[in-house]
Amino acid sequence: MSSPLVVITEQTHGVKIELAYATENNFTGKLIYKHATCVLHQDAEVCLKKAVEHAKRAGLTIVIYDAYRPGKAQQKLWDFLPDDHYVTPPEKGSAHTRGVAIDLGLIDQQGNVLDMGTGFDDMTNLSHTDNADLPPHIVQNRAILLGIMLHAGFKEIKYEWWHYQLPNAFDYPLLDSDLVEVV
Repeated sequence: MSSPLVVITEQTHGVKIELAYATENNFTGKLIYKHATCVLHQDAEVCLKKAVEHAKRAGLTIVIYDAYRPGKAQQKLWDFLPDDHYVTPPEKGSAHTRGVAIDLGLIDQQGNVLDMGTGFDDMTNLSHTDNADLPPHIVQNRAILLGIMLHAGFKEIKYEWWHYQLPNAFDYPLLDSDLVEVV
């Protein structure tokens, strides 16, 4: 059986790829992925292509921080932060381990990441999508990202401004692929 996963590259998809878990610049402070290989389920990839076009029309580029995440990587994140507001328990499996979730932000035409009030993987109330204590420009930037992603077919979650997934994410099976290698 062929894999439903598709490799996403800057050249093929018109995005910027900065996979946080392929660096030590993430909430664990440790390298999780051996290589910065970005992968999504083919159904999510269709929506990503739409999001890229919507962003482009607004003069923006999507920057991807994470996509498909192997179960071993999910376990490492859970071991570091066993809080189901921010990390799905490995035995349940996340939308990422199904290949139908993406963590992302936006870059302007000068190459600057739009200010979303926190960095990616900020596990605090400031990262919550319904936080009313943010300056107007941050609320606006988050609204732009939300509009792009909803229009492309994704849905948001409450606790992370950067996380979008297919609406029926948990209808998809867990995937075990070596396209993304875990340290």
